[in-house]
Amino acid sequence: MILNDNFFKKVENKTKVDKDTIINLASKLQNNNLKDEATLREVIRELSNMTGKNVSKEQEDKIIDTIVKDKVPKDLDKFVDDNL
Repeated sequence: MILNDNFFKKVENKTKVDKDTIINLASKLQNNNLKDEATLREVIRELSNMTGKNVSKEQEDKIIDTIVKDKVPKDLDKFVDDNL
């Protein structure tokens, strides 16, 4: 998957998380098992803290279920527009 600068700008504008932070977090994820619930919860909480947005237990569970069951949208650019 190729992400262009436009994608990162959209995410940064909506979350105030810069491109370098996103890339560092992605590297962390790449080195871990994306099906591991503990790793996913840690990353979700880290993102929540970075963005200042509260993620409820229900939202966290839904995000984890989406990732574990490979239901992540293929068009992340559209997903960012619709959900962030």
